[in-house]
Amino acid sequence: MTVVAVAPEKIKEAVIAALGKRVRQIQVALGEVTLLVEADVYLESMRLLREAPGCKFEQLIDLCAVDYFAYHDAVWEGPRYAVVSHLLSVSLNQRLRVKVFCPDDDLPIVASLTSMWEGAGWFEREAFDLFGVLFEGHTDLRRILTDYGFVGHPFRKDFPLSGYVEMRYDNEQRRVIYEPVSVEPREITPRIIREDKYGGLH
Repeated sequence: MTVVAVAPEKIKEAVIAALGKRVRQIQVALGEVTLLVEADVYLESMRLLREAPGCKFEQLIDLCAVDYFAYHDAVWEGPRYAVVSHLLSVSLNQRLRVKVFCPDDDLPIVASLTSMWEGAGWFEREAFDLFGVLFEGHTDLRRILTDYGFVGHPFRKDFPLSGYVEMRYDNEQRRVIYEPVSVEPREITPRIIREDKYGGLH
């Protein structure tokens, strides 16, 4: 038996019915529903989205962090870091994007979803490693992609492209050593060469 996909407006209505005043903002764009909730009701809202009859979002299919620093090359007004989750209801054939902003830019922290979806563990570790977002309640929050001695969070928009340190194997010491970055940052502008009448241009 095929379950017909639910129209985005119907999903929006079901989410509002389930969450009530917990909904800070909800919109439909490009056929997708995006929900914004506050950090203090994030965990409770996610539990309701999983259990409410009209929602039944049983699966967490993705979770990532976003750095809004210089968003769209402009000054961003509001909290800098957000956590974005994508939920799937297999039984109702519907999807939902949930966004929550970390209230404190200096110590970005939101609740962990590992108590509801065990698979959130690695997603949250990645968001911590790359963006520095902390997840309260995560029992094993440590780096997952960068090296043990890595300094900083490389997906933050103010992280230097060349990083802070470089590593290499030293034959004399017979071990890997860390040193300050020796590469000077530079910006390369490509030279574009077009043939005569390229693309119909004269």
